[in-house]
Amino acid sequence: MAVLSRNIVLFGFMGTGKSAVARELGRRLGRPVVEMDALIEKREGMAISRIFAEKGEAYFRAREGELVKELKETGGTIIAAGGGVVLDSAHLRDLGGNGFLVCLSARPEVVLRRVEKESHRPLLNGGDRLATIRNLLASRGRFYAAIEHQIDTSDLSVAEVAERVVALLPPDQR
Repeated sequence: MAVLSRNIVLFGFMGTGKSAVARELGRRLGRPVVEMDALIEKREGMAISRIFAEKGEAYFRAREGELVKELKETGGTIIAAGGGVVLDSAHLRDLGGNGFLVCLSARPEVVLRRVEKESHRPLLNGGDRLATIRNLLASRGRFYAAIEHQIDTSDLSVAEVAERVVALLPPDQR
C-alpha cells in the first residue's frame, strides 16, 4: 500500500461545500481535515468577519498566506481552502506541489441559498447579496477555472460530491 503523502485540497467560492465535503472525505478516507478559515479564526481568537472589520482584508490575506506555506509541508491531509486563497497564484502553486487540487462550484442562486442565513461572511455584508456573489464569482472565475479538477455541487449532496472527489483521485490515494 502506498503512503498517503499527497494532500487533497478543496478550493471554491463560499457556499460551494468545501468544509462539509472535507469532513466527509476525512471520514471516508481516514485522513485529518484542516479548514483554513476555522484555523485562522482559532489562531487569531476572532471570527473572520471581525478580522476583516478590525484588521482589514490585507491582514487576513497575509495570515492566509502564512498558513498556505505551513500546509504545503504537510501530507495526507484534507484541506478546505478559504474562498479567496486562489487570488494569489503562489498559493495554488504551493498547495499543488504536494496536493491533489479540486475546485467546487455552484450556481450563484445556490450559493445565496446556502449562505443567506449566515452573518459571518464579510464580503457579503450589506447590499444585494446575489449581485455581490455574481460579481465576486465573475472576478474570481479565471482563478477557479485554472484548477484542473472541477465539480459543480449545485445539485449534489455532500456524499455525492465526496464520491466524485474520491473517483478523481489516483488509486494509490484513495
